[in-house]
Amino acid sequence: MIFAKSYLAAAAIAAYTMVKSGATDFTVAPATASTDKVWGVNDDVDRVAGDPCDVVHFGEAKVVAGAAFAAGDLLMSDASGRAITAAAAAGTNVRTVGYARQSANAVGDIVEIIVQPSVFQG
Repeated sequence: MIFAKSYLAAAAIAAYTMVKSGATDFTVAPATASTDKVWGVNDDVDRVAGDPCDVVHFGEAKVVAGAAFAAGDLLMSDASGRAITAAAAAGTNVRTVGYARQSANAVGDIVEIIVQPSVFQG
């Protein structure tokens, strides 16, 4: 099961990258930090500001890897909205998008994940 909704892009958003809430209601912006409240993943189309943007909030999606990771790893956003292995310093909260269904071998790999946003503390 996949739950997806359409929003307006508040800025340019690359295909298969993570998004967060934009500054106004019903808009999305690129996720740029591990502390961003990630809503989900943009679909397979690059967006410019003002474009409709389909976001997968829950279920299967594809994402661009920001580093190598293994299947099953919990994932968070890097500074470009790409997936990296979630890690948190002691006492720090990290927002995660979900977990990897397959391994990424290098930056730029497009891999399947299960979108299930959550928070964990190091």
